[in-house]
Amino acid sequence: MTSIYARSSAGVTVRPARPDDVEAVRAIRNHAVEHSTALWTQTPQTPAEGATWLAAHLERGSAFVAEADGEVAGFAVYGPWRELEGYRHTVENSVYVREGRHGLGIGSALLAALVTAAREAGHHVMIAGIEAENTASIRLHERFGFHHVGTAPEVGTKFGRRLDLTLMRLPLA
Repeated sequence: MTSIYARSSAGVTVRPARPDDVEAVRAIRNHAVEHSTALWTQTPQTPAEGATWLAAHLERGSAFVAEADGEVAGFAVYGPWRELEGYRHTVENSVYVREGRHGLGIGSALLAALVTAAREAGHHVMIAGIEAENTASIRLHERFGFHHVGTAPEVGTKFGRRLDLTLMRLPLA
């Protein structure tokens, strides 16, 4: 696992995730499932599913949490973009910030850790798949040098509406 630790100007510390972070991460993820279009599912993770999901990222060294004021204020992971071996040098990122903690630099600190870790791991490209109306996430990724490579209209659904997927790409090498 990479030894990335970062501190933002807002007093946020980013560190590699640990197994004991699973409930905090699951709570943030499930809030996104229930209240946003960031995750295109309406099924919250169970404790067992959350533990299995996080364990896979911990094994890769691709999970980070942001701590602020003594709590996990956000998390970020990267994982395989596609399962076939031809995609093995490309990863996809996910960044989530706890409700009420947006706009404090937490997402930026987490994305910085992900990009650094993916580069150190020798990955070639990082992809971001973002719901097209999530302008805050699109702007965050643009600040890190991600470029818009396309938008696939109406490829997902949630809350009774069709969603467009914006794909962004960052060369890592």
